Amino acid sequence: MMTKTALMFAGQGAQTVGMGRDLAESFPSAKAWFDRANAALGYDLTAICFQGPEAELTRTENAQPGIFLASWVAYQVLAEKVPNISFQATAGLSLGEFTALTAAGSISFEDGLQVVRQRGRFMQEACDVTQGGMAAIIGLDEGPTREVCEQAGVSLANLNCPGQLVISGAADKIEAACDLARTRGARRALPLVVAGAYHSPLMASAQPKLSSVLAKIQLAAPKVPVIANVTAQPHGEPADIRRLLVDQVTASVRWEESMRYLLSQGFTRFIELGPGTVLTGFMKRIDKTAQVINVADVASLENAVKTLST
Repeated sequence: MMTKTALMFAGQGAQTVGMGRDLAESFPSAKAWFDRANAALGYDLTAICFQGPEAELTRTENAQPGIFLASWVAYQVLAEKVPNISFQATAGLSLGEFTALTAAGSISFEDGLQVVRQRGRFMQEACDVTQGGMAAIIGLDEGPTREVCEQAGVSLANLNCPGQLVISGAADKIEAACDLARTRGARRALPLVVAGAYHSPLMASAQPKLSSVLAKIQLAAPKVPVIANVTAQPHGEPADIRRLLVDQVTASVRWEESMRYLLSQGFTRFIELGPGTVLTGFMKRIDKTAQVINVADVASLENAVKTLST
């Protein structure tokens, strides 16, 4: 029986100075992708990924293309080391959805990179004109968290895994929502270090700008199902993909549901590509029996190759 494998791509917040560097030093093909990205963007994104400084890499307009690039390179190097690797679906958290679509052949590498760079800029602009924030709500179920959001006037931004939700909205309201969540029994309510209120209506000004950028690029139907954050179901035709990518800017990221959809379709192996192991951690909370592999650097690549070759 064939193992059904899904690729998972990290979202913003996974960035770390030095990401992708040892892969670029070890694999000429990886270095070539970094060079190609610099040429496409017209600035040295590679240097920001490899050397930082952290404040520069954390800027939304650098973090988004940087994570996209580091994740793409991890995927390419894995495919080089395990040439017979096959996957039957892809998914990505927020920004990672663009990487997932690129891996599924829906968007070209150059277009994907340019779009996430622009998306980062548009979201940064929305952050600059709104005083927004986000917070992680740990150990409170979705129902009570939704009630807290309604009471405090904030949005439920991410439904990551059991016991880990993220809320988003005006900074002063986030503080009030955290207090409310604690009184409702949340184990922790932690404000996050972010530029603004992602996946909330405060990002709405980014949508028409992103829509016009997406209208200009070629999109193909994905070769394998790509799970959309907004619906937790596979993407459809290019027109629907464009619409959902624009909706995604202000909508909740339904990550747990997306993973449960794949599990219900018989997927048992999940490969996280790119910096960090956030998605690996979520999957362990969603289904302990699923096999999760990650590729972020040379050491994790070697482990992945060993696991996939047995």
